[in-house]
Amino acid sequence: MNKTFKFFQYAYLIFAVVFFYDVVSNYMATGTLSYGSLLLGAAAVFMFFFRQRFNKKFDNKD
Repeated sequence: MNKTFKFFQYAYLIFAVVFFYDVVSNYMATGTLSYGSLLLGAAAVFMFFFRQRFNKKFDNKD
């Protein structure tokens, strides 16, 4: 079960990279920022660190 949590923890980083790539590619093509993708990328980075801290607390209880 713990391996599943760690997989999803790193999946958030993958999503963050995808969203930030979308922001950069849209900016290079049109010159405008995609605020939706920027916000989702920031949320994915936040969720990565939140999950990492939560998993450490979960491991310490066992």
